[in-house]
Amino acid sequence: MPAGALGRLAGWVRDRRIALEMCPTSNLQTGAATSIAGHPITALKDLGFRVTLNTDNRLVSGTTMTREMSLLVERAGWTVEDLRTVTVNALKSAFLPFDERKALIEDVVLPGYEPAL
Repeated sequence: MPAGALGRLAGWVRDRRIALEMCPTSNLQTGAATSIAGHPITALKDLGFRVTLNTDNRLVSGTTMTREMSLLVERAGWTVEDLRTVTVNALKSAFLPFDERKALIEDVVLPGYEPAL
């Protein structure tokens, strides 16, 4: 979808690869989303935004990254490739030096997902 079709602000955010930290379980608990299947993380991912998957406050929300990933697979039709993408997005957006982020992606994340793809 062309950036202009998204609206100026959304296109600006997407084109600059600004990370959008998504917390599906927390968003359900606060009423910001009504279901996992209808959570905006899937639409934003499909539109090419740099979305990341997060727990928000895992103790308050009673969730884990494993549970967040499982919910998206079971209720929103996500694939292992989708999970790999948001994991890589998180590292690309981490507050680490570029070389450290690159090494973690290449040496840890991508090989870790390889057996499942």
